[in-house]
Amino acid sequence: MTPTNAIKLKANAKPRVLQGHPWVFVNEIEAPISDEYNGELVECRDRSNRFLGVGIYNSKSQIIWRRLEKDRVALDEAYIRKALTSAISKRTESVTRLVWSESDGLPGLVVDRYDTTLVVQIQTLALEKRSALIGSLLNELVKPSEIVFRNDAPIRRYEGLPLETHTFSGRPWEARWVKIDGFEYWLDLQLGQKTGFYLDQREQHRLISSHVERLVKQGKSVRLLDAFCNQGPFAMHAARAGASEVLGLDSAEDAITAAKKNSIQNKVKADFKCVNVFDWLNDPARNTEALWDIIILDPPPFAKSKSKMEGALRGYKEINLRAMRLLNPGGILATYTCSHHMQDADLRGVISAAAADARKKVHILNWSNQPSDHPVLVTMPESEYLRGYVLQVE
Repeated sequence: MTPTNAIKLKANAKPRVLQGHPWVFVNEIEAPISDEYNGELVECRDRSNRFLGVGIYNSKSQIIWRRLEKDRVALDEAYIRKALTSAISKRTESVTRLVWSESDGLPGLVVDRYDTTLVVQIQTLALEKRSALIGSLLNELVKPSEIVFRNDAPIRRYEGLPLETHTFSGRPWEARWVKIDGFEYWLDLQLGQKTGFYLDQREQHRLISSHVERLVKQGKSVRLLDAFCNQGPFAMHAARAGASEVLGLDSAEDAITAAKKNSIQNKVKADFKCVNVFDWLNDPARNTEALWDIIILDPPPFAKSKSKMEGALRGYKEINLRAMRLLNPGGILATYTCSHHMQDADLRGVISAAAADARKKVHILNWSNQPSDHPVLVTMPESEYLRGYVLQVE
């Protein structure tokens, strides 16, 4: 007999949870259980009533169950303390992703560290119900000057959660300069974009900088185009590394304003324009302009769902094709995708198709993945979302 605090998989379903994936969708179970268990731990059992683990339950979500452990545990202070302590012990930098959801054993919890400030996102009902406890434990374990709760991501609506922001102290967090990898960025961690900064691309900023330095040491004058530049980190790293001309493009006016402010503060020479990047790349005026030595394509996710994949692949191919045609022979193209729906084979296929259409010979210089502070859970493809290639285009 199945306990009342347990969900049971349909007899004819083939859910990924049987292969170790931590999620169960609502259409994979026989029937929802009482709403009194929303935000609490319940068991999951297969068609033969075999115990598969305990996880957080929410009947309002399409992801109705998220595994916490394969053994019976309680989602109490002791468990959360242990999970947080383990996650924190694996990170040593003062600017880092401190907790990465399922990969760190806390489904729906994301914590970023900006020196003495923590930015927390809670995206599941179970952890929302334990928000105060999470704040207290982070305050005790990390001893930050402030904890900013950025609970304004639209994904919260899928869990039936409201959108809001607040701080642990109750005082507003004022925008200020924050140092990241030797550069100062003007960040508004309470009201700005995402949790303040794209921490997952820090390794790539340094990698592209090293390519610029290598070319400059060879006596080359490097022109670099940073498409979808956001606050300008790629552009500024390249400028400091010795690029003779740097142009950053983004369609968001606030991003371009921030990039200009950041470049002035850091005394680096880089230009930034607010444009539609697709239109700019396709403008016939590009045909009469000087070619680039390095182009960076770091767009927002084109495929936010599987149903958008076909259009996304066309979009990725188009921008890569245009970029390849705008490079000097032997130039470098750094191309990235941050959609977990787009697998490595998809990106490689896009690059191959673009290279064929552009009639270019393309070699891989570097494979790019998300850094170790964004750990990938091998049984959960959704935990791996960032991938890219640094290519030489001849």
